[in-house]
Amino acid sequence: MASSFLSFSLLFISLYTADGFRYYYMNRCDFNSTDPKDIEYMQSQYLNKLEIIRFSSSLGKYVGYTELGVKNAEAWNNDPSILAQMRGEKERYCVNHVENAYQAVLTKSAEPYVVLSSTTPSGGKHSAMLVCSVFDFYPKKIKVSWLRDGKEVTSDVTSTDELADADWYYQIHSHLEYTPRSGEKISCVVEHASLREPLVTDWDPSMPESERNKIAIGASGLILGLVLSLAGFIYYKRKARGRILVPSN
Repeated sequence: MASSFLSFSLLFISLYTADGFRYYYMNRCDFNSTDPKDIEYMQSQYLNKLEIIRFSSSLGKYVGYTELGVKNAEAWNNDPSILAQMRGEKERYCVNHVENAYQAVLTKSAEPYVVLSSTTPSGGKHSAMLVCSVFDFYPKKIKVSWLRDGKEVTSDVTSTDELADADWYYQIHSHLEYTPRSGEKISCVVEHASLREPLVTDWDPSMPESERNKIAIGASGLILGLVLSLAGFIYYKRKARGRILVPSN
């Protein structure tokens, strides 16, 4: 994770309101390591939710985004005392806090969950393909492998890179092309820092996935039909009880 950019920020917000207008500023620290050169301090100032001006330690000056912001940026960038103060904020706000924040992030982990499915390969020498999809794990480093009758499979296996979900979690997908054999056992094995032991998921070849889906849909339709039939029968019986029989002459 140290090589990727952390979207963790230290936020410091102050609010000022008067006559229905709201002005506030936000101090933010963005970093991907504890090295000061990998830390950027930014202060953004807002008026009624619109960012008007920003100071960035990477630029060492203010940048304006509105007419008022541009005017203020020009004035403050020409004041050495203001720039010296803002450049010192990186040390005060960020460098003094990032170490603890960074270590707290690195000690967190999230266990993956696995979805094992079958698909038809687009080509090649094998007639079947299994896909081992691993979701929502952290940190990034992970190992996904395949076992066939207890032995690791090293050929006809392809995998994606660890794909970032933009929420600190990752996913990865491993594909195994194979020719099915009767009575064999195929498993997807996941090794990750969050797991005390490898997570082994066995493939059940007893029925193709498409057939399982058809049966599930059929069973759902049957149950729904029975429920509707029972409801109709109960309604009919209740109506029958409420009828008054008039003898005919």
